[in-house]
Amino acid sequence: MHQHTYEQPSAVERRRHTAGRSPVRNPRLTLLALVLGTFAIGTGEFGSNGIIQLFASDLDVSIPVATHAITAYAIGVIVGSPAITLLAATVNRRSLLLGLILLFLAGNTLSALAPDIASLVVFRFLAGSVQGAFFGAGAVVAAYVFGPGRGGEAFATVMGGLTVATVLGSPLATLIGQHAGWRAMYWTVAAVGLLAGAALLAWLPRTDELHGSSVAGELGALRRREIWLVLTVAALGISSIFAVYTFIGPFVTDAARRDASVIPVALAVFGLGMAVGNHFGGRVADRYDHRGLVVGYGGVLALLVLIGTAGDHLAVLLPCLFGVGATMMAAIPTIQVRLTGFAPDAPTLMGALNLAALNLANALGAVGGAIALHAGLGTLSTVWAGFVLTTAGLLLYLVTVARPTDGGRRVAGG
Repeated sequence: MHQHTYEQPSAVERRRHTAGRSPVRNPRLTLLALVLGTFAIGTGEFGSNGIIQLFASDLDVSIPVATHAITAYAIGVIVGSPAITLLAATVNRRSLLLGLILLFLAGNTLSALAPDIASLVVFRFLAGSVQGAFFGAGAVVAAYVFGPGRGGEAFATVMGGLTVATVLGSPLATLIGQHAGWRAMYWTVAAVGLLAGAALLAWLPRTDELHGSSVAGELGALRRREIWLVLTVAALGISSIFAVYTFIGPFVTDAARRDASVIPVALAVFGLGMAVGNHFGGRVADRYDHRGLVVGYGGVLALLVLIGTAGDHLAVLLPCLFGVGATMMAAIPTIQVRLTGFAPDAPTLMGALNLAALNLANALGAVGGAIALHAGLGTLSTVWAGFVLTTAGLLLYLVTVARPTDGGRRVAGG
């Protein structure tokens, strides 16, 4: 069985890329299929937050109980995705992606049919278990399309579907849920997933170059200390994005004293920042070992201070929301490239673990912000919880992971 990754391309692949040609006949269509898949997944994830009141009322449960369905999705990503990745370690990435999109369709179709909250919790866990494995396998396929030395750009491309989901997918899905019922939202997500599945079936390349690796090879990566350090850096540092995103509504209405109609605008501004940062972050990750993460985390810290001290002015808040989304997303491709650099024989697992770390960051940011609010520190105090967590992540990275490399430029084998 072949065992090629984008860190160790075959001689044939190297010759093709040296000649300026992708090994895929229609590279743009292949990438579009992957982005459609991550767009569908992101729409289902973020759209659920927008309809929580609707399914809580329909299923006759309180809002706190209804949040169990949201939590179950995150647990599915954290636990289910790495498990699926390991179980499917030897499977060709094309076959794996097609299987994952089928599982995604099942999770969302069943969610639309859920008769009670207990069932919905189980079905959201099922849908969440797909996310990390899909992003990991998708990044491997995208890197195969882009060629050697462009792993960061490849991962950013796959993440692009998720950023578009925050700007367009989630608001539209929420609007559908509000007007046609919360079940219609999940039917819509399933329909988009079906479209993505058809695109994946038609446009993913059939090649032995995308065969998986052995389970032992994937598990062997978990013995490396650097992997767990980078994952901890990700979970701590990225939590600040959720200490902001989770509380954008109160920032607008309570702190800035603006009408609730401004909230969708603020969310869109944040999402646009994420899209811009993700685009540039992929290119930076391929050129520099550390700059994307260090500058990204450092930029977020400065912006958090601005929000915490002057975020009650909308003219300050909106640019800062754009900036937080941009600077933090600029760091995420560097995290992926660092993970894959430490474990070149397990790129799919590294992608799954990266998404698991992001979902853990989601929980940390939301919980940290809630603690600050319950302490009576004010609406904008959630950013200080994020500041503490991101500072811890940045310091941990600088002390344990960062290595000097030829003026900061990526060096061979680095």
